[in-house]
Amino acid sequence: MTKKFESQPEGIQPHVNTLELKAILVVDDDQQLASALQWILAEENFFVDVAFDGEEALPKLKAHDYDAVICDLQMPRLRGDEFYLRTKEMRPNLADRFIFITGFATDPHIALFLSKHSLKYLVKPFPVQRLITCVQELFR
Repeated sequence: MTKKFESQPEGIQPHVNTLELKAILVVDDDQQLASALQWILAEENFFVDVAFDGEEALPKLKAHDYDAVICDLQMPRLRGDEFYLRTKEMRPNLADRFIFITGFATDPHIALFLSKHSLKYLVKPFPVQRLITCVQELFR
């Protein structure tokens, strides 16, 4: 028994499933943590780029169109709060797509910064699933 395959009529395109990857910039001076976050988020189908402080992150931010930023607050050279303010000037659309990670959420200066700008944050150490949930909530 042979089957005859007919071609599709002209003008009809076959349905193609596409996967839209969201690009995330992870900024953290703890290289082990940054690499772990990169691996974890890549497993969740995110494209992840890494910078190890705010100074290293700025040129990446200028060159690439990220969908979100995960950023430590306490870093050498350019702290997370300063990086956020510079990012907000360069890419205002990213201002509400930041998730800060910090071990110093009770520090009065950091607490004031986070509340003043109504920013999302996780306190280190945090469960991996909580990070994944927070990132997914950014894109809903």
